[in-house]
Amino acid sequence: MADSTPPAPGDADRIAFNELFAALYPDLRRIALRHLRRERTDHTLSPTSLVHEAYLKLEHRAEIPWHDRQRFLAFISRAMRRILVDHARQRASFKRGGGNHPVTLQTGSVIVHPRSTDLLALDEALARLGERDPRLERVVECRFFGGLSSAETAEALGVSLRTAERDWMRARAYLHELLEERPD
Repeated sequence: MADSTPPAPGDADRIAFNELFAALYPDLRRIALRHLRRERTDHTLSPTSLVHEAYLKLEHRAEIPWHDRQRFLAFISRAMRRILVDHARQRASFKRGGGNHPVTLQTGSVIVHPRSTDLLALDEALARLGERDPRLERVVECRFFGGLSSAETAEALGVSLRTAERDWMRARAYLHELLEERPD
């Protein structure tokens, strides 16, 4: 006799999450690769393992925006960034600062900060940016970490293209200011 028990609340969401994750897996690997290109060359995570870590971190969360492709990709990209920051913190605490390697804050040919900075400093600057204006932080996550275009960022955030472009310019300027004031 077949089990006729209805699925538990949340099971449908988990199934949808799994299906969307599988369908977007190539995109998620590209995002992971983009994240890892900004990391040191001897990083222990591969793009595949970063995607899998993000899956494990998020598979049981209820508030995942899986109904919207762009928001889903931005959400997963944010989770990947958190994983890399946690990994960098763990490595830095293990080596007492000796494991910090520079990353360059750039997208395309636009360099936001001309000198290199480490991922922890960038994360701290993003947190400060998010306190000042959460939407600016989301724009950086979409553009820099998620690799989304201006139009895709506007769609993901539910703002006009011009607003997304202005926010990107403001966010880059603010991050530049925050990273410049850091002592070397």
